[in-house]
Amino acid sequence: MTSVSVRDLTLRFGSLEVLSSLNLDINEGEFLVLLGPSGCGKSTLLNCVAGLLDISEGQVFISGKNVTWEEPKDRGIGMVFQSYALYPQMTVEKNLAFGLQIAKLPKDEIAARIKRAAEILQIEPLLKRKPAQLSGGQRQRVAIGRALVRDVDVFLFDEPLSNLDAKLRAELRVELKRLHQNLTNTMIYVTHDQIEALTLADRIAVMKGGIIQQLDTPLTIYNKPVNLFVAGFIGSPSMNFLKGQVELQDGTPSVRLGENLLVPLAGYDAQGTMSDGQKVIFGVRPEHLTLTRDQTSGPSLPAVVELEEPMGADSLVWLRLGDQSMSVRTESNSRFSPGEEVVVTFDLDHASVFDANTEERI
Repeated sequence: MTSVSVRDLTLRFGSLEVLSSLNLDINEGEFLVLLGPSGCGKSTLLNCVAGLLDISEGQVFISGKNVTWEEPKDRGIGMVFQSYALYPQMTVEKNLAFGLQIAKLPKDEIAARIKRAAEILQIEPLLKRKPAQLSGGQRQRVAIGRALVRDVDVFLFDEPLSNLDAKLRAELRVELKRLHQNLTNTMIYVTHDQIEALTLADRIAVMKGGIIQQLDTPLTIYNKPVNLFVAGFIGSPSMNFLKGQVELQDGTPSVRLGENLLVPLAGYDAQGTMSDGQKVIFGVRPEHLTLTRDQTSGPSLPAVVELEEPMGADSLVWLRLGDQSMSVRTESNSRFSPGEEVVVTFDLDHASVFDANTEERI
């Protein structure tokens, strides 16, 4: 069953069209992440769903109800912002109760909701404290709790972890994942952090220029990006891109990467047809490459080590292949020196091929 549905949504600021004829269906109980760089329209779309922005055209449905012109308070949503926006003079308990008191709920009902939210978020010991006495992570938990006590169908998160340090972000990611597993609510989460998107989402909508580039599961988006933008945006470090050209041999396509390597694509799951001489971009992620000092079986290329980045559990080795650069993820106990000559072997089962002109996946 669809929980949130956006139909032909267009938003203009004067002559500037920020969102254009956008369609999106979010399933009941789904954790959907809107992911993209700054200015791509992800927070704008979330604000349109929340009713904080009046759309120019289109409709928004929540739980089957047309809420296009409803006030935010009447849409059955709870929203968590990037800033905590807590009342500094109130205790945590009063911050959680304030919105419910404005809605004139009975005291017993308010107390029960606060108790439930505090248990879920593990903030019972903090209820009598004021925001100034809390850490950043604790304040964010309270901000989430303020949305949680509303007992709504849909939660909207607008980059709620971006103000936290790396360790707290990692901890709260786990708590948000656990929160979603314990609840049946639909969650829409905005972030520019791909790690948050990949770890939290049931599905990810990757956005650019107010348009959804790809909407799919994290695994599909990571392994089969639909275009060059998605391929380069998802993954840290980014996917390697090598310029190449298609060569057909008895109808079977291969990609010529420089003079020394012809990569056969017999087992490649192509989305379209390839023509002889077609200019392409061959993409492969750093973890799908193997680095050795001697020639091995399989498609491989000679390269020269530029630098090595030890990262603890593994290392990232940057290489120079002719006039092109690429990175390879290696085991931490395998050390390579700048200027060293090596051999790179490709895992073709995880490769991607993009048309050099359209930048779409082939």
